[in-house]
Amino acid sequence: MKKIAILSLVMLLFISCEYEEGKIRNLKGTWRFAIGDNKEWASPEFDDSRWDRIYAPARWEKGNYYNYNGYAWYRKSFRLTPKYKDSKLYLYLGRIDDVDEVYVNGKLIASTGSFPPDFKTAATTYRKYVLPSDIIDFNKDNLIAVRVYDVYAGGGIVRGDLGIYTSGLLTADLNLEGEWKFKIKDSLIWKEVDYQDENWDVQTIPGIWEEQGYEDYDGFAWYRKRFDLPADLKSQKLVALFGKIDDLDQVYLNGDLLGYTGEFNPRDGEMRINGEYMEFRGYYIPDNIQLQDTGNVIAIRVYDSHGVGGLYEGPVGLITQDNYTRYWNFKAKRKRRTRFDDLMIK
Repeated sequence: MKKIAILSLVMLLFISCEYEEGKIRNLKGTWRFAIGDNKEWASPEFDDSRWDRIYAPARWEKGNYYNYNGYAWYRKSFRLTPKYKDSKLYLYLGRIDDVDEVYVNGKLIASTGSFPPDFKTAATTYRKYVLPSDIIDFNKDNLIAVRVYDVYAGGGIVRGDLGIYTSGLLTADLNLEGEWKFKIKDSLIWKEVDYQDENWDVQTIPGIWEEQGYEDYDGFAWYRKRFDLPADLKSQKLVALFGKIDDLDQVYLNGDLLGYTGEFNPRDGEMRINGEYMEFRGYYIPDNIQLQDTGNVIAIRVYDSHGVGGLYEGPVGLITQDNYTRYWNFKAKRKRRTRFDDLMIK
């Protein structure tokens, strides 16, 4: 029995190390917080000792700021060891309502949405930002400062597994999130590479179209995006990532059907929705679909039956098959670790 206990402990430690490969620093918990707006609050030298403490992720209305709309800042310190100097690092801040700018050690690293006077919400977008290793002081305190603007309802860093990640976070090798051409209604001509979409509207994805000028719209819509293929991906087997889409989708790459989720043409003529909005879209690019050095076109046909619609959760872009496989293997190890923990508790 003693040998079994020791073996179980060793296995638990091994699996725990595998689990921590993804999330290397937890950022859930208490942050310093203040309402108002001052760019000096991004500086590591600023003294925030008199600021309130607030839990994230959660709406700031739960932290004594009921019905507050406007600007606010979050600040939190973290440390990383030098073993991560050569790693790809990602800062995951989940969903922020509505707009954010993120500073690390006083330097702006990313933003989503638009602040006033040209306000554009990004309340449904999950924030996954590259964390440049050259701005990190390894073995010393580092500071994350998040500037937030909320225009109505719940505000702040509201949802997500906040943290700093390495390979445990699925991230595209070619990020295609951001502005895409967008048009409601339906025509298969819109999948063609040479179709002229200059007069189409623009949508930011991930994000629902109801929050970008198409409130209460249900039915067909299309997204289009042109992109060039980076040199380091030309010889790679690739997977196209489109996160989650509400409800059904067909994806065309350079005019050819790449993949789909849901049934667009049922035999009886009725569209059927069976929870496809919860499914993750990852479509392998076959050899018969040729990618060009420049001028590639992705066209996404979407059908939404009711409620919100559109490509609402990332990642969106291209990833190598090796990195895609590595991510799902990691997920499987984490799931096995959770099952093992349950057995140990029993």
